[in-house]
Formats: sequence, structure tokens, C-alpha cells
Amino acid sequence: MGIRSQIAAVKKKDAAVKSTAEVFLYPSFWAVFFHRIAHFLYNKKFYFIARFISQFSRLLTGIEIHPGAKIGEGLFIDHGMGVVIGETCEIGNNVLIYQGVTLGGTGKETGKRHPTIGNNVMIGAGTKILGPFKVGDNVKIGSGSVVLNEVPSNCTAVGVPARIVKRCKSDDNPSDCVDQIKLPDPVEMEICSLRCKIEKLEKKLEEMSKNKSGDDKNEAL
Repeated sequence: MGIRSQIAAVKKKDAAVKSTAEVFLYPSFWAVFFHRIAHFLYNKKFYFIARFISQFSRLLTGIEIHPGAKIGEGLFIDHGMGVVIGETCEIGNNVLIYQGVTLGGTGKETGKRHPTIGNNVMIGAGTKILGPFKVGDNVKIGSGSVVLNEVPSNCTAVGVPARIVKRCKSDDNPSDCVDQIKLPDPVEMEICSLRCKIEKLEKKLEEMSKNKSGDDKNEAL
């Protein structure tokens, strides 16, 4: 992936960009740029230099990406402060990540310990995705969610812990719509479900009460 395609990704996903020159002021651009260099050196086993570059990038941008992480084309990290991407994390193409996101592990296990993110994924601000599982393609994850299990493709996940609240079309492309607000509320959905059940139970009790009153009158006669 070249600099031109990275510039295009920033301009595509942030309406605030007024010119190409502005892109060079974006932390996301420099975080990904330095990561490409660090990842190349990491694969050549120049681990110290790779980590040095990643730490310099973190100091400059506020975005921490381990040089071992694999990142596809078109990643855009909006604002970016506080984003952490772990060593064995894999990120697909055309992914949008907001500030405060952690793609991390859950302990000191060896091997694959960080999540794999599919293509066209949007990850809302403050989200934590923890563990060596996969988040499928065309997935939208609501702000502040904590994802601890695999998320299938073409889904919306929200909550702590995150639950699937909506099935999406395969061509919705959440990373391009950049919407963090119009998401179903799993708590509200659960409350609505309980209300419906209570209403049904109340109707049954009312019918039973009427039937019992009718039987009592018949016996009295």
C-alpha cells in the first residue's frame, strides 16, 4: 500500500478534510505510515529498531500499534488518541477505528492472542475487543462496547459484553457510513420484550379471573 492510497483513505472517511495537505496533519496517516516501516523491519527480525519506531510513532500520534500487527489497505483511525493494537492483531481492508479502541489480548498466553478484524468494519469509540477470535466482514460495533466473543459477518454488536442486535446487508459497508449513533439499544430491546411478556400474562390472568367469576356464579345458582 502506498502513500497515495493512504491519503485517499483519510479523505474518503473524514468529511473535515479540506485539502490533501491537511491529511499530513492527521495522526492516523503518520501512525499507519510508521507502522508500515516498523512492520517491515519486524518481519526482518530487527525487533529493537521496529519497536523503537513504533514507540516514536506512539509519542507523536497517541496511537500504539505493535510492529507485529498485520494491517490491510485503507485503515483510518479517526482522532486516534488512546488506540492500542496488539502484536498478533490482524486488520483487513477498509476499516474505520475511532479513538480509545483497544484490540488486545486477555492474558499471557503465547501464539495468537489478539483479534482478527475483517474487511469494511467500523469500531466505535472506546470499544475493547479482547481475545484471539474473529470479527467478520461488514461488522459495526457500537461505541463503548466490550467484545469478548466472535462476531459473525454482516452484524451490528453493541453492549457490555457486546451482543448482536442487528443483521446487516452484505453491501451496507459500515466503515463508509461512519454512523456511531443510530444503533439498536440491547437494554431497551430486552425491556420491550419483557413488557410484551408481562402484557400477555396480565391478559391471561384477567381471562382466568373472569372465567373463575363465571364459574362461581353458576355454582351459586
